[in-house]
Amino acid sequence: MKDLQQNSLVQVDHPLVQHKLTLMRDIHCSTRKFRELMNEIGMLLCYEVTRDLPLEMIEIETPLTAMRAPVIAGKKLVFAPILRAGVGFLEGMLTLVPAARVAHIGLYRDPATLGAVEYYFKAPHDLADRLVIVMDPMLATGNSAVAALDRLKECGAVDIRFACLLAAPEGLSKLHGHHPDVKIWTCSVEERLNDHGYIVPGLGDAGDRMFGTK
Repeated sequence: MKDLQQNSLVQVDHPLVQHKLTLMRDIHCSTRKFRELMNEIGMLLCYEVTRDLPLEMIEIETPLTAMRAPVIAGKKLVFAPILRAGVGFLEGMLTLVPAARVAHIGLYRDPATLGAVEYYFKAPHDLADRLVIVMDPMLATGNSAVAALDRLKECGAVDIRFACLLAAPEGLSKLHGHHPDVKIWTCSVEERLNDHGYIVPGLGDAGDRMFGTK
């Protein structure tokens, strides 16, 4: 974990993020409020994950004079939520980067094996030319994250980042072990997984709480 933290892990400790995360953890947080908070944290996470995007200078005219000013260089980003809970981040991220492309990765966790099973995948054809940001609120066992990254790389993606709300040490180790080139942003590194593969202390099942299916 020490090497991972130094090289591949960013913990987003901004007070607004930590405050909103605490509200989400509370068992009394309503479905509506949970969705709102997920959207807001998605926006704040996007700000952090894209902090070092490359810029290029272009010529513009202000109301007073001509000048050279910076704009984001290269092709548009790709946001890749892991369904279903990953879509909770999408609206907030698209608010900041409305021109981004979107890939959808449908995975569910087999309750017996905890392995990831793919049921849907759709992505832009030119992933190799774009920065891809994969989103999933919970990095628990790491199986879904690894499966998603495997699939994206099979389709040509080379520049990939992973953003999550909570991360278990087990999931961090697995993701880093399989994809050491993928940098991870998380709001909290949690204590452990329980016997059912849920993050402790965590916030429960993010998808169930977001969509009211608990």
